Amino acid sequence: MSDRIDVAILGATGSVGQRFVQLLAGHPWFRIAELVGSERSAGKPYWEACDWRVSSAPPDEVRGLKVKHYEEPLHSTVVFSALPGGLAGPIEEGLAAEGKRVFTNARDHRMDPDVPLMIPEVNPDHAAAIERQRRERGWRDGFIVANPNCSTIHLVLALKPIQDAFGIEQGIVTTLQAASGAGYPGVPSLDLIDNVIPYIGGEEEKIESESRKILGRWEDGRFLDAPITLSAHCNRVPVRDGHTETVSLKLAQPASPDEVARVLAEFRARPQELGLPTAPARPVVVLDQLDRPQPVLDRDVERGMASVVGRVRPCPVFDVRFVVLGHNTIRGAAGASVLNAELLLREGWLD
Repeated sequence: MSDRIDVAILGATGSVGQRFVQLLAGHPWFRIAELVGSERSAGKPYWEACDWRVSSAPPDEVRGLKVKHYEEPLHSTVVFSALPGGLAGPIEEGLAAEGKRVFTNARDHRMDPDVPLMIPEVNPDHAAAIERQRRERGWRDGFIVANPNCSTIHLVLALKPIQDAFGIEQGIVTTLQAASGAGYPGVPSLDLIDNVIPYIGGEEEKIESESRKILGRWEDGRFLDAPITLSAHCNRVPVRDGHTETVSLKLAQPASPDEVARVLAEFRARPQELGLPTAPARPVVVLDQLDRPQPVLDRDVERGMASVVGRVRPCPVFDVRFVVLGHNTIRGAAGASVLNAELLLREGWLD
């Protein structure tokens, strides 16, 4: 691609915003042209406005870029949103109405009946909802595409090949979610060190509802949820990055653990066929060591863009159980939106 597309990043100084900057710096198809922040950050060069936390220093290409305020106009046609829930909704709608293509990590529009909630390996066909979105909202060129919650993404990447091969009727998932999922500074250290917090507001509901929407169908102009019953338990644990999830599934058709492990390891989809720049070569990586995956060892597999599965074994209550791990701020957040944008660019939605 000869000419890179100018993009803006909303919430660029926050935890997920910094991951957007890290992933988009030097991107072959997109060029960071605008960084957007709050009144506290606006007008400052990025290096000064941002308390950079994801590596040693911000990329050189954005260090001196002046941060804009949310109310300033944007010239970029593609917008990545790392805005917090609540603030995101009206700002993203206003930009889409102006013709911007908005790729959001925020929760506000995920369950809207005309907004694709996309994982490119799982439901690329849901992009067709953009046509209804534009028609009903009166948007000529703009749109909003959301990526799911961080835990949902890594769970559903593992569920998709199993659903396709054997069908899934019921599932129970327990998450052990990293501290970085709460943003920075997040959970106070004295609450989290030597502790597990068995509650993350709204998280269980998101996993259960978002998974059904993503694994369902877009048919006759509407989303039809997958007929899967999920029960989620969510916990915050003293891990820096990387969400671990233990999963038990009741299958529609019998399958051995070896058969389940095989379909997970062999899973490839549209992003891999297209060779998208951010796509992992293996969206699901299966490990056979008895004590893996582990966050400190495995969260960066495939540059943090894969779900890592281990301990695939029989379940005495349901049929099969396993552990899945994923990087929560890379594939679970910013990387998910970037991959959505790459897919929609290749599929012609950004023309």
